[in-house]
Amino acid sequence: MSMADQIFVDMCSDIINNGISTEGENVRPPWHDAPLAYTIKKFGVVNRYDLSKEFPAITLRKTAIKSATNEMLWIWQKKSNNIHDLKSSVWNEWADEDGSIGKAYGYQMSIKHQYKEGMMDQVDRVIYDLKNNPFSRRIITNIYVHADLSEMNLYPCAYSVTFNVTTKPGSDKLVLNAILNQRSQDILAANNWNVCQYAVLMHMIAQVCDMEVGELVHVIADAHIYDRHIPLVKELIQREQYPAPHFHLNPQIHDFYQFTENDITIEDYVTGPQIKNIPVAV
Repeated sequence: MSMADQIFVDMCSDIINNGISTEGENVRPPWHDAPLAYTIKKFGVVNRYDLSKEFPAITLRKTAIKSATNEMLWIWQKKSNNIHDLKSSVWNEWADEDGSIGKAYGYQMSIKHQYKEGMMDQVDRVIYDLKNNPFSRRIITNIYVHADLSEMNLYPCAYSVTFNVTTKPGSDKLVLNAILNQRSQDILAANNWNVCQYAVLMHMIAQVCDMEVGELVHVIADAHIYDRHIPLVKELIQREQYPAPHFHLNPQIHDFYQFTENDITIEDYVTGPQIKNIPVAV
């Protein structure tokens, strides 16, 4: 069985058995056919994935890893806030008539800042520091910018990444680790999607910086399961689990801006059936 399956099952069981219900509270999101979408939630969930051991895709159901990668590259590589630059329709509900989601996500990554080394955006700064000062404790991205929140069509959920480099006995290569901070997560709809896309990001940046991948630590402030998702999650976590798939990244690419989702290969990905038509609160 995959370690990601075990983490997911343990997390969901803990939320269902020990979480706090928001029923009766003044919550923001509605269902399409009801005014309020309640959840069961846990505060401060922390999951650790050792990417050096396996790729963290769950096998309980299939995660669309290439689609998740395309979305990650939309934010981190294209630095776009327009859904016309994205292959999926996930973000359509938050886009205006021109396709923009406002000053959110990729827009924040595109902003250049003045450093003593020159003007750089956040992504370029991360790569610069990892190549030139890898043991810095200041390699951080942040897209939760209060000055721009009023012009975002939705606030960022996964909003900050802290990169940290370590060493491994017996290896000449440095090890790239990261902490992904997320203020809120719909566990059924988005948990493994986010985990996989940031695992791919770490593999890409590690290759660009001639490092090995280490740990991805996922910190979720509000980890929740929506009321209409609870029966689906209960069924999902009872399913048979399979070994983690094998992940491969095109070894010929050493420029982050040259990667596409087609440069990843997923092999031996055996999963349970997909859950279709998951209701999504907006």
